[in-house]
Amino acid sequence: MTNFQFSDSDGVELVRMARKAVTEFLKNNSKISDSEFNSKFDFSSGVFVTLNKEDNLRGCIGYPTPIKKLYDGLIDAAISAATRDPRFTPVVTDEMDKITFEVTVLTHPEEIKVRDYSEYLSQIKVGRDGLIAENDFSSGLLLPQVPIEYGWSEEEFLEYTCQKAGLNKDAWKDKSTKISKFQGMIFKEEEPNGNIIRESSNVLL
Repeated sequence: MTNFQFSDSDGVELVRMARKAVTEFLKNNSKISDSEFNSKFDFSSGVFVTLNKEDNLRGCIGYPTPIKKLYDGLIDAAISAATRDPRFTPVVTDEMDKITFEVTVLTHPEEIKVRDYSEYLSQIKVGRDGLIAENDFSSGLLLPQVPIEYGWSEEEFLEYTCQKAGLNKDAWKDKSTKISKFQGMIFKEEEPNGNIIRESSNVLL
């Protein structure tokens, strides 16, 4: 977990850079580079970029663990969300004015240690935590904002995270399944190219 404190203006920079990165890639098939931005966000952090079009998901890809510097991970995640999410056809330039950009900066995932699976329900909180479910063969992640959007309980959140990992929905009850949680700071456009707001202010990284 980084000690960097994200201001609203930092969030604006991150979201604008995500949009710029996709625009540059679509126009010139090149990866944008900005030395001032790179210097400011030159620390390791997990990050996800989410694209929405008319209130529907259009792409979401990122890095759940801090394996890249934030500036690099953000740009790679933005380009990948737009062009490499296997669930969708690649974004084209004509769509850009219909798409909103959202950036989620993540804390380092922390494994939830329990003696009995029932303890998970008191160890996670919808609206605060994101979850990762994994075993020896697969893993899946859901961001903190997802259960809010769908009105899930903590138990449903665990079930859907397991399903995202390709596991049975009750796999969280199995001792071979590892459940980890993380928090996220979310910044997003209110409308395409519009005002950028902080979606959640209850977590500081």
